[in-house]
Amino acid sequence: MRSYELLSIIKPNIDSEEYDKVVAKIEETIVSLEGKVTSTDKMGRKKLSYDIKDYRDGYFAVHNFEMEPKQVEKFNRQLRLNEDIIRIMFLETSEVKA
Repeated sequence: MRSYELLSIIKPNIDSEEYDKVVAKIEETIVSLEGKVTSTDKMGRKKLSYDIKDYRDGYFAVHNFEMEPKQVEKFNRQLRLNEDIIRIMFLETSEVKA
């Protein structure tokens, strides 16, 4: 398994309860794809540097998780189908072994 970090920006026009549901859905998706969530940081609502899909701000969430590389493509596809998420950014955080 490799370690990853996911930054997701969620639409600002939802209430905090819906925000929690979207974050929980992301965690459920990770687990359903045989991954393991190591930490979740709900950063709250923040102003964006530039408009994304006509939104000036959004709810930010950072997930650190472990997953097999072959499952990442499926996970990425499922995230893009979620209409409440306006932007995602994946980073692989696994250390390179020499």
